Amino acid sequence: MRIIVCIKQVPGTNEVKIDPDTNTIIRENVPAIINPFDTYAIEEAVRIKERAGAEVYGLSMGIPAAAEMLKEAISLRIDKGILMTDRKFAGADTLATSYALSKGIEKIGEFDLIICGKQATDGDTAQVGPSLAGALGIAYATDISKIVEIKPDKMHCLKITDDGYEEIEIKLPALITVVKEINMPGLPSIKSMKAATNSKIEILTFEDINADENRLGLKGSPTQVRKTFVPVHEANNEMIEGTLDEKAGKLSEILLKLRTEVK
Repeated sequence: MRIIVCIKQVPGTNEVKIDPDTNTIIRENVPAIINPFDTYAIEEAVRIKERAGAEVYGLSMGIPAAAEMLKEAISLRIDKGILMTDRKFAGADTLATSYALSKGIEKIGEFDLIICGKQATDGDTAQVGPSLAGALGIAYATDISKIVEIKPDKMHCLKITDDGYEEIEIKLPALITVVKEINMPGLPSIKSMKAATNSKIEILTFEDINADENRLGLKGSPTQVRKTFVPVHEANNEMIEGTLDEKAGKLSEILLKLRTEVK
């Protein structure tokens, strides 16, 4: 069994900057971490590996520095890290990202299961997983909270819903997105950290994946950010002077006036 975990590098700080020309996040020289939801995907893939003898690949698309993040994923016991990095991938929205990842997965070859975190903390769209499944033409299920059983041709899962849980069976190959209730991510051992340091990350560029350039990056993104801004909140303070009765009367007048204006 081969499992592919999609892993995204996200800013490890709230102090992010936006490129004024592209209105996308500037990721160079910004502290970065593995997307927290993806740590649950990594852990679940490793648990399946330990039960069923699977081979686990970690796939990411990002800047060259994301290779270090993939080494961290290897320290968490995935077997191989693959980084898709090229200027032609930059500025991609969720549709262009899904298309690029699908071409990267086609380059990898046959697989049985793709696991993604529910969403990325820098976008919160939760669109890439389902969109990637659509691009690959495979079945998918979102918000999986438990894998009850997995067999060579199908898997039995629990999907978290607003009202509780939904029990589903999905045919493999398939893609699932997982929520944090599925497990508790483990920590790397000293041995695995040392092994990860010397591991080699495979690099895939535009030339490697046989993709349509017009469907990649900013050029291939039908949704684009036109403007970003910080909301302005104005606060007006007014001191009420006088005796308690005078203050109460004045406050009553102000509140009545505000109520009238709201109507």
